[in-house]
Amino acid sequence: MYKQRKDEISEKYSIKNFLNKCFSINNHGSSIKTELRAGITTFMAMAYIIVVNPIILSAAGMDYKSIFLATCMAAAVSTFLMGMVAKKPFGMAAGLGINSLVAFGVIVNMHQPWQIAMGLIFIEGFIVFLLVLTNLREMIMNSIPPSLKISIGVGIGMFISFIGFKIANIMVPSPENLIQFGNVFNPVFIVSILGLTIIGILMALKVKGSIFYGIVLTSFVAVFACFIGDFTHTSFNVFGNPNIPISITSLPAGSSNIPCNWNGHFIEIPTFQNFSTIGKLDIKGCLSLSFVPVIFALMMVDFFDSLGTVMALGTQAGLVDNKGKLRDIKKILAIDALGAMIGGFMGSSSNTAYVESSAGIIEGGKTGLTSVVVAGLFFMVMFFVPLAYFIPSAAIAPALIVVGFLMISMINNIDWDDFEESLPSFLTIITMTFTFSISKGIGFGFISYCVIKLANGKWREVKPLMWIVSIIFVVYFLSVANLL
Repeated sequence: MYKQRKDEISEKYSIKNFLNKCFSINNHGSSIKTELRAGITTFMAMAYIIVVNPIILSAAGMDYKSIFLATCMAAAVSTFLMGMVAKKPFGMAAGLGINSLVAFGVIVNMHQPWQIAMGLIFIEGFIVFLLVLTNLREMIMNSIPPSLKISIGVGIGMFISFIGFKIANIMVPSPENLIQFGNVFNPVFIVSILGLTIIGILMALKVKGSIFYGIVLTSFVAVFACFIGDFTHTSFNVFGNPNIPISITSLPAGSSNIPCNWNGHFIEIPTFQNFSTIGKLDIKGCLSLSFVPVIFALMMVDFFDSLGTVMALGTQAGLVDNKGKLRDIKKILAIDALGAMIGGFMGSSSNTAYVESSAGIIEGGKTGLTSVVVAGLFFMVMFFVPLAYFIPSAAIAPALIVVGFLMISMINNIDWDDFEESLPSFLTIITMTFTFSISKGIGFGFISYCVIKLANGKWREVKPLMWIVSIIFVVYFLSVANLL
């Protein structure tokens, strides 16, 4: 009797029971093991930003290692809040569109110090946060017609696949045709195709965790091939090392295929000096009318990129109600807005929900525990900076391509026989990919939808907020979109 009572108490206060109670894992038809795997998969799919964000911002004069740590710290805090407050499986990190605007639009072209740029990010996030509190952001989301909601998800899927093909070097620039088929002897091409094959086979065999296992196996193959290349004096430059041929040929004397940033250690303890960007934003210096267009541009990108991403991820994860509305949308959008403020404060640029979260959702992630795992990994990687260099982009690219494929499957739900619904949907999907901008794709879709309804005398079918947002998009395209 005593032992039974002891076991009951032990079970009641166990970690498993705590996690299930905190995240309602059983109610979502998931398990702790599934959520852990989903979190690791999402992190692996997002890991490229740890290196890419510092590269972009350091090109504008910021310190690489400081941005690296700030990127990890901001992503960890933002994603943790998403998991613990909104209880959703959405990873958050520095947004690629906004960090490019910060680096080249504000710091380089406008000759502004990075402290001003981060202050603008913070102010933009604060304004969006106020819009969430007034329910305006949620009202805009609910005013979007179903066909456009679906097309936004499909467009993001195509956009992700486009990025995957670009990273994999399957698609490369062409002076004649803009893009063309890549070099099959490029190690990045070879490893990416191998990774795509591995994930495809695992998915065909219905192996749970296919994307995660595909990333891990592809990374191991890439590193092993680099060591073999060093031993045989053959170039296998899958990590993009400078001064090494990008095709399989003789390795220059004294060179190595191993990541050039690797210092021979796997653990590195960051120092206080390394966190030099945190809290250094200059909000007072941003209080000038000359910065209003810049703040507006940042808002348009942040507002609609995250709106489209959250909508697509929520639909994919089955977190919508019978009317197609995302549950707890206000909490999600509030955390997303706080992510911008956190990113500005940390000095890593605006943090937003990541479309790569689809990888974890596909693996079964349905609760905030997935996000908490992602946050923990972002925090841990600060102490394993060198290890992060051993995950090549060629291992991430196949995952993005497959995730894009799975998201594009929603295209069947669009009524292609209804021209008034199908053309705006098509323009949303195609513009999002060809302009390399989620927000511009949404803008084209909104404007075309309103114009077609107006031309057919059905303007009353369009909700007032759709008209208002479409007009704002017109102003955006004519005035400040060129900043991007």
